[in-house]
Amino acid sequence: MSPRTALVSRVAEKVTGAARQQRLRLRAERRRHQAGLPHVVDYFHQADDPYAALLVQVLPAFAARYDVQLRCHLVSAPPDWAAPERERLVNWSRADAAHLAGRAGLSFTDADAQPSAERVANAERLFASSLRAGTFVADAAAISAALWSGAALPDASGDPSKAKAGGDALRAELGHYLGATLHYGGEWYWGLDRLHYLEERLSDLGVRRVNVHARPIYTQPLSPAPDASPNLVISGGAIDYFLSFRSPYTWIAATRVKALADAYGLGLRLRFVLPMVMRGLPVPPAKRTYITLDAAREARRNGVPFGRIADPVGRPVERGYSLLPWAIGQGRGHEYCVAFMRAVWSEGVDAGSDAGMRRIVEAAGLDWAVARQLIGNDGWRAEAEANRRELLGLGLWGVPCFAYNGVSAWGQDRLWVIESAIRSTQSKISGR
Repeated sequence: MSPRTALVSRVAEKVTGAARQQRLRLRAERRRHQAGLPHVVDYFHQADDPYAALLVQVLPAFAARYDVQLRCHLVSAPPDWAAPERERLVNWSRADAAHLAGRAGLSFTDADAQPSAERVANAERLFASSLRAGTFVADAAAISAALWSGAALPDASGDPSKAKAGGDALRAELGHYLGATLHYGGEWYWGLDRLHYLEERLSDLGVRRVNVHARPIYTQPLSPAPDASPNLVISGGAIDYFLSFRSPYTWIAATRVKALADAYGLGLRLRFVLPMVMRGLPVPPAKRTYITLDAAREARRNGVPFGRIADPVGRPVERGYSLLPWAIGQGRGHEYCVAFMRAVWSEGVDAGSDAGMRRIVEAAGLDWAVARQLIGNDGWRAEAEANRRELLGLGLWGVPCFAYNGVSAWGQDRLWVIESAIRSTQSKISGR
């Protein structure tokens, strides 16, 4: 390992570590206390974001549960650099929000299309009016429900552009780009999926009100479920696992998706694609920072080692992929993927070097003498491109993604969608 790689990986380990997170949280609380300020949570609402439509349904419960000042802001859709496949993003978000709503016991109507620009503009005027009146938390869920269901919206006057400009400016100043986000004390929490982290933090600070339910409003389900069993499977088949060696979320999902497949006696097909940045899709600094810190947080929750990073973008990914079809042919594809991603995401191994690749290959139980003759070939590129086209055909473009029997899911926090599809498919076949 080069001295530079070692230094960068050690710095990344400190930046993403729990100790630094705790130091930053303590510093934020000292500053708040010294300034005599209350606990302030900022919420950024995008009118036509399906995830925002879910989050506003739980804001009243959140506000009642914690002794915080909840400041709400209206914002615009994310800029193009944050949504490089905007049409696919908005279409997928609706379908995903419908899955999430069902799991969380919330409501969301996917009309298979975004609300019209006219209806969104009217909803924004209603949201802006409720912000001025101080009734946003109480009003927002009903406004969102009407917007997404196609129900009549009352006419509203006024121009929401000033409110949106203010929200956009604050969101950018604090370092984010998405709607349906909450910010407290220097840390970001996206949507319903990350709300439990904020609840845990506020509970640790002692601002939870008394006589409220101890469980978070929503937490991601464990997958595989405790009662998962191959006995539940009748038709068999396999889970398609779309992955990228440069995706930290792919690493967080790697052992869990294999455990899910094994729990139901299913196969696992490894569908590798080039990283987004190597396909010409931008990942600017603000997005990289949030993804890395959020991935670190998710890795800790899932017990996945993470943080000593040797970014494999470019040649290291290509070298890694050049051996993946061979590893799959040797029956060690999953082991090789795990070894590669553990090395670059948690051990600081330079996959661009022969020493690094030898370590990865041997950790996967493969023969380095054979691998060194194969490394650097281009035979994998056609398969990666075919996988990319299939991913796009699912309406998706990023990773990790999973597909089973016509149901697809995007994100390491959506394995439960695939597990539900497995159970649903088997129930239909068996008539249960």
